[in-house]
Amino acid sequence: MIGSLLPDRTTSASRLPPPKSTREYLSYSAITTYQSCPLRYYFRYVAGLPEKAVSSSLVFGSAIHRAVEHHFNELMAGNEPPTLDALIGEYDRHWAEADTQTVQFGKDDDVESLGKLAMKMFAAFQTSPLATPAGRIIGVEEELRGNILADCPDLLGRIDLIEETADELVVTDLKTSRSRWTRDQADDSAGQLLLYHELVRNFAPHKRIRLQFAVLTKTKEPTVDLHEVPVDARRIERMKRIVERVWHAVDSQAFYPAPSPMQCPSCSFREQCRAWAG
Repeated sequence: MIGSLLPDRTTSASRLPPPKSTREYLSYSAITTYQSCPLRYYFRYVAGLPEKAVSSSLVFGSAIHRAVEHHFNELMAGNEPPTLDALIGEYDRHWAEADTQTVQFGKDDDVESLGKLAMKMFAAFQTSPLATPAGRIIGVEEELRGNILADCPDLLGRIDLIEETADELVVTDLKTSRSRWTRDQADDSAGQLLLYHELVRNFAPHKRIRLQFAVLTKTKEPTVDLHEVPVDARRIERMKRIVERVWHAVDSQAFYPAPSPMQCPSCSFREQCRAWAG
C-alpha cells in the first residue's frame, strides 16, 4: 500500500492507466476472452500487445480450417472436390506462413506428427456428410457484421459455412477437438451460434435457420460429428444480455486478472500480468 502512494516514474505500459476502449465491434472470441480473464482482454484488444508465443493447437486448427475452407470454396465455384493432396497442400501453406519460432508445441507434438494427424483428419472429413452439403453453398468463411444491441458496438462474426436449401438456411461452425463432443459440450458452446443467428436472420427472412457445430476430432481415428443447436428465443436474449454486460464492463475499464491453473500456464501475457500494478 505504501509503495502505491509513492511517485511512479516507470514508463512500463503495464503501469499506465488503461486507455478508453475505441473498439468499433465485438467478436465472440473477444467476449469469451473477457469472460475468462478481463486483464488478458485488455492486453490483447485494448493495449494491442503482441503475443510472444502461440499454441501449436491454434496454428493446427487454423491450418485445418484453411484446407476445409478451400474444399467448400471449390464446391461453391462448381468445381470438383479437392483431392487429399490438395487439402494437405493448403494445410502446409498455412504452416509455412506461420512463425514457427513462436509456436509452442505440446509434449508429444511437432510439425511432422501434426502433419500425419492432419492427413487422417482430412481423410475422415472427405468421407463425411459434411464434405457434401445437401444445400447450395452461399457463404464460406463469411464475415458478417451487424448491430444486435442499441448501446453496444457491432457484432462481428466469421461463419465457416452457410448453405441454403428449399426450406432453410444452415449455419455451420467447424471445430477441432481432442475428443468427441458430448451433448453438454455443444450446449455450452451454443452461445456463439445463437449470436450468429442474429447476424444471418435477414439473409432469408422466410426460411428456418438451422444451427450446427461440425466437430472434427484429433483422435487416433478422427471422426466428424454434427451437433445441432436449437434456436431458442430465450437463450438468444440471454446471450444478448451477456454481450451487453461484457461491453459495459469493458467500456468502464473493468480490467483485472483472473488467475486460473488451467489457463495461466499457456497465456502469452504472463510477464505483463505479473508486472501489472492495477
